Amino acid sequence: MSEQAEGTASDRLRAALHAGDGSSRVRSALAAGTYPRAEYVAVLVEQCAHEPDFTVRETLTWALTRQDRETALASLLPELRSERPQARRQALHTLSKLGDARAWPEITTALLHDDDPEVAQTAWRTAAGLAPDEAKPALADELAVHFGVGPEEVRQSLTRAFLVLGSAGQPAVDTAAASDDWDVRVHALATDHLLTHPDDGFATAIAAARRSAARRDAADWDRQA
Repeated sequence: MSEQAEGTASDRLRAALHAGDGSSRVRSALAAGTYPRAEYVAVLVEQCAHEPDFTVRETLTWALTRQDRETALASLLPELRSERPQARRQALHTLSKLGDARAWPEITTALLHDDDPEVAQTAWRTAAGLAPDEAKPALADELAVHFGVGPEEVRQSLTRAFLVLGSAGQPAVDTAAASDDWDVRVHALATDHLLTHPDDGFATAIAAARRSAARRDAADWDRQA
């Protein structure tokens, strides 16, 4: 196939992904994943950076997982350094779906502590899934500074990352669970609860953690009395 024909195919996809109707963009992304072509990758990644519709973004991610792995990685990794938070977030999300360990070294501490909470949360999940076993304890220590920080959905995201890390993250959880900061202690205890009771919900774990933290505080008070 000629380079001109290939260029035309990518131009057609780009134009289709600029359609005003979200369902049309979904169909275009589905077609790009069903009939993958190397020249589609850059267009799909470009659209991820600014696509406003969640369903379309998810379909773009699926389409990228259907493309040539090397080409997809080469286009996604630079997006981790983009100035656009959505570009960073979607690249991380897609890398988590690809599950290629070669992306692990590109998940920097800057991403784990990104100023945009959604980017940071996605980085936690992606890093936990891609980290090699020998890197998991250090990753857990890095993530543990976020215990007790942010609204409930952020705390749930951190807990989910620790559930993925499993036993490798237990020492970091135990350290946080001994914190003098009530919010840090309760969040860590809730995470510890879910590590041993994975079928419980987050609200149940938080309630159990508060009871445990209160008992510890009462015991400390009795010893000091």
